[in-house]
Amino acid sequence: MRRHLPPEPVSRAAIWSRRLGLLAAAAAALIVALARLHKLDAGAALACFGVVIAVALGAVFLFSVACVSIWRWGGRGVGAAIYGFLFAALTLAWPSYLAVEALRLPVLSDISTDVDDPPDFSHSHQALKARGGYSPPNPTAAERSEQAAAYPDVKPVVIDVDLDEAVALALKAAAARGWRVVEQRPASARSGDAHIDFLDRTLILGTDEDVAVRVRPLAGQTRIDVRAASRHGRHDFGFNARRIKQFGEELQTQEEQR
Repeated sequence: MRRHLPPEPVSRAAIWSRRLGLLAAAAAALIVALARLHKLDAGAALACFGVVIAVALGAVFLFSVACVSIWRWGGRGVGAAIYGFLFAALTLAWPSYLAVEALRLPVLSDISTDVDDPPDFSHSHQALKARGGYSPPNPTAAERSEQAAAYPDVKPVVIDVDLDEAVALALKAAAARGWRVVEQRPASARSGDAHIDFLDRTLILGTDEDVAVRVRPLAGQTRIDVRAASRHGRHDFGFNARRIKQFGEELQTQEEQR
């Protein structure tokens, strides 16, 4: 008479690791989709992401428990545990990158090419309406000092064209970066500076970020200063400095192609 061995038990930790990992990945994708479609505001999206991160960390913990359990006592569920870990790792990749940048960089959310006299954001009715009534506060003296130390390569762009052509090049560079014009102000009689306000979108959630560009005439040249500010949170994780440098590179490309 043949004896049948009972099947090996499946690790419950492995099963729940897969479930939580899949739940975290699906929830993260849904949050991103709703935020980019403007069905979920940024504050709610970030709060939901906090819950998703906790769920993903739970999946990683259960993966560890399952690995130890299967190694010591045997059983099935290795595949389920690995799937749970992979789903969780996918969900945690972006938050982990932000955590590293938060530790590496100072707590700043407003960056400018001119720390002593940053470009102003417009307070006109048109600009405030486009920004939903929001007006970025001016950085403090301490924040300006921190920026100068952290981002010494964030500098204005000086090009050998007149003011009108510089404004046109700035608009082309902004369009190439996907920025939307909020308001364009011609050169004022008092300062001679022209100003343009823009909106940019964040990479993942697609939330609005504010950018101001000041175009100032010099002797035979034009200086272009940029200020970029994040609306949510005290830390921009270096994205505003990167945004400004990428705009400067695009501006120089546009000048070379004119």
